[in-house]
Amino acid sequence: MDPHPTLTILPTRPFTIAEADDSGVDRTQLSRLTADGQLRRMLNGVYVPAHVADSIVLRCEALSLVVPADVFICDRTAAWLHGATGALAPGEHLGVPLISMFRASDAGRLRNPVAASGERRIRPSDVMELHGLRVTTPLRTALDLGRLQRTADLRLAGMDAMLRLGLFTHDELLAEVRRFDRQRGVVLLRELALRADGGAASFGESALRNRWWDAGLPRPQTQIPVEVDGVAWFFLDMGLEEWLLAAEYDGVEWHGAEQAAHDESRRAWMASERTWQIEVFVKRHVFGHHQEAEQRLRRTAAAARARLERRRTFT
Repeated sequence: MDPHPTLTILPTRPFTIAEADDSGVDRTQLSRLTADGQLRRMLNGVYVPAHVADSIVLRCEALSLVVPADVFICDRTAAWLHGATGALAPGEHLGVPLISMFRASDAGRLRNPVAASGERRIRPSDVMELHGLRVTTPLRTALDLGRLQRTADLRLAGMDAMLRLGLFTHDELLAEVRRFDRQRGVVLLRELALRADGGAASFGESALRNRWWDAGLPRPQTQIPVEVDGVAWFFLDMGLEEWLLAAEYDGVEWHGAEQAAHDESRRAWMASERTWQIEVFVKRHVFGHHQEAEQRLRRTAAAARARLERRRTFT
């Protein structure tokens, strides 16, 4: 057999290793095609030609190849299907995570090599059909993300990402929290649900807002518009407009070398022309044992309040 098979003998939709083998393409050849960039691995054991555009329909089609009929998709996999990729852990979209699929708590535990799974207490109203798959609703997905992820930052980022879809309100999220009383993760869920905000545009922004709350500051506004002649020129990640105080998270993906000069210019303009105090954070300031975000936020907020008091004194 030709050791370099073309894609013409493979399906133009998601397919399994078994389907590839039936077409005459073995695992070694699949690996070579994937390494060459002709295929991409959507899930463990599921591939698709690289030129096929990603979509929610495509994701559902891929999952339908490996998901049993008696389970429901939940947690980060459900968020991925709903289009809330911000609920994924940093860099997770670059890999092939396990599928979060569960059975109802009285149906027996699922054991599947491609799944992060188990049993979960569920109501019929918590599950919807999405392109032939049973998936937790956006609201139930947000609640599960807010109580079951491994870190507080992932929990908040998950709820933020689901809120950003606009399919339920913050009040609806808060109203559902009490149903999980005495269940796993509910204590932190109560606190983080209050902090949730669909205005966060990245995992880093969600984590920085967690530090803001931990610093004891008032609830921040998110995506504060900066207008010139009635037109919004840009948005500040989070802050308190009445204090002229903002905090921004510069992630590598959106604030690389090309963007740095622009960021510096607009922040200098905000400081000189609008008298805003903007504190800028990068990854090392927000994450890890040596993160200093809370201390810096407290200092900057104290300076902003002192400046505000001085203005009031002289007016």
